[in-house]
Amino acid sequence: MTEQSTPAPSLLDDPARAAAVGAAIERIQPGMTIGLGSGRAVFGLVEAIVKRWGQGAGFRAAVASDRTAALAQAAGIEIVELAGDTTLDVVIDGADEIDPDLNLVKGGGAALLREKLVVSAANRFIVIAEAGKQVERLGVSFALPVEVVRFAWGDTRKRVLGLLPTATLRTGPDGRPVVTDENHHILDCALPAADLPGLARALKGTVGVVEHGLFLGMASEALLGKPDGTLVELRR
Repeated sequence: MTEQSTPAPSLLDDPARAAAVGAAIERIQPGMTIGLGSGRAVFGLVEAIVKRWGQGAGFRAAVASDRTAALAQAAGIEIVELAGDTTLDVVIDGADEIDPDLNLVKGGGAALLREKLVVSAANRFIVIAEAGKQVERLGVSFALPVEVVRFAWGDTRKRVLGLLPTATLRTGPDGRPVVTDENHHILDCALPAADLPGLARALKGTVGVVEHGLFLGMASEALLGKPDGTLVELRR
């Protein structure tokens, strides 16, 4: 008797993720130049593109992480550089928190700098996530990631602590500091109720800070999957 192999698990086996990805794939079509962020929902979208249209299907994509790039290339999607002459039709990415005004906290996957650059090159930004990411205000369930240069990061942390109550260096399972694709560190910071635009400006103006995970006024739509496979759609 021939032993049957067990099918590899799919990122789309999760009903909430599958609902969000399923809605997102209806908003793109072959031939588009798209932006792909990072995280499991985006990786699931790449999987769904292949299932729907086959390898590549004429998509071109700017990608926000090395892992996303590897998955997109394996799916036959052409990778494009953001060299000043490319406008993306749409960016699809996840989020760690989403408030009622579609403001976001992002950066749980340590790709926030590249994600913000990709979003900034697009005509439209669609968020795909689980409905549990909805919050009444940002900071209630997730720390704010702040990307900082590795040199003198401790001094940068001291300056960040002048703006936020905590700033903890993110470490990996091996106890070593996380290093981003751009060779930076991440500080995870408690985010109290605050003037978010003012805080965003202050963080950007802090020496040693490269970028922060506040994505304010950038998302045009959020597709949020629920555990029962239904969908919540939010629009700006």
